[in-house]
Amino acid sequence: MEARAIAKHVRMSPRKVRLVVDLIRGKDVDEAYTILQFTTKAAAEPVGKTLRSAVANATVKAQDEGQVLDVDDLVVSEIRVDEGPTQHRFRAAAMGRAAPIMKRTSHITVVVDKRST
Repeated sequence: MEARAIAKHVRMSPRKVRLVVDLIRGKDVDEAYTILQFTTKAAAEPVGKTLRSAVANATVKAQDEGQVLDVDDLVVSEIRVDEGPTQHRFRAAAMGRAAPIMKRTSHITVVVDKRST
């Protein structure tokens, strides 16, 4: 049984978030929680929130189908970071010019699934 969660418009560049996402891809949910807890990157917080949301979605989906889901059987089957809309800002530069500042955003998608036995 597959469940997903999507966090949109996270105010962090996709490149920085992908560094954290690569650490937990394909891992068990408990192991992914532990890795995120001890990762010093700022992106670990939104990725962790999205992972918790995906696990909660899986438990609700299992209850709706009349099944009991053990969280220990869940695996991060797919996790990806897509680029969201970029906010364009400008900073004053020398000789009356303007220097662009790109405030990038990310869309984080987490899919959890039962471990295949």
